[in-house]
Amino acid sequence: MKKITKTLWLLLFAILCFNITWGQSGINNFLKPSDSLNVARRNAVIITESILFIGGVIQISKPFDGDHLNTKFHLANDKGVSLGMDKAAHIFVSYHIGSLGANTLQWSGVSKKNQLIYGAGIGFAFLTTVEILAGFSYDNGTSYGDIIANGAGTSLFVSQELLWKEQRIIPKFSFETTDFFSLSPGQMKSRVTSEFDEQTFWMSINLYSFFKSSRIPKWLNLAVGYGSEGVDSKYKILDKKNEQPAGSYRQIYLSFDVDLTKIETKSHFLKSVFYCFNTLKIPAPTLEYSRREGVKGHVLHF
Repeated sequence: MKKITKTLWLLLFAILCFNITWGQSGINNFLKPSDSLNVARRNAVIITESILFIGGVIQISKPFDGDHLNTKFHLANDKGVSLGMDKAAHIFVSYHIGSLGANTLQWSGVSKKNQLIYGAGIGFAFLTTVEILAGFSYDNGTSYGDIIANGAGTSLFVSQELLWKEQRIIPKFSFETTDFFSLSPGQMKSRVTSEFDEQTFWMSINLYSFFKSSRIPKWLNLAVGYGSEGVDSKYKILDKKNEQPAGSYRQIYLSFDVDLTKIETKSHFLKSVFYCFNTLKIPAPTLEYSRREGVKGHVLHF
């Protein structure tokens, strides 16, 4: 799962760098979605996604090679391990890979039906393929909980398109640590992709979309977050009774957020930038609740 999350960040970062490098004036017309089917664009999307799909599966599956392989497929029950943070990560990644797949097909003028079938489903297909391969590994196993989370992330995107024809609830991610900028680049990458204690996964809800007759700013969101404490440092010290990390606990957050895609602009370049960064939760005043520490406030929580 850590490698999957890292792959998504690298993909989004590459898209953003490509946009900036080309320049706003030249790329603005290129990024404008086609009004009708553009065969060249569609073929480019299919080829690119196929290469990324196959390459991603190969890269992420490397730990399952050689001596780690077991010819007998087996399932893994990892319920409770990492207090469900890994499941939240699966929902987040599955949603955003599906969103990216659907939006690139929209850019090429593909019908809405095919956007949802072939684009939005790519996140579930990719993550579940990797999960099945893990079932042949001595050290892993296919987690049916992870597959359910993959389906939940994809379903969250598809159901909103079918019900509202817009995304009103968006999974987001934030990361917070005190010594981040004193670390080496390799340590920074490891922290962001691996340390569950420093991660928070959010459901960011756009308020205006539910109250369109109100004067609520179109970009204002209410975000509900989920995090953990004590998971990483004691990840392998499990309570034999309930399979949860010893001494760890869950954290629930309530905060405000910004839906960058709701900021009005005619620039397709800026829309692409806003879309990329809309995977991240904006720092804001936050309330936190946990059974261990009760309710406490943060002036800013990342």
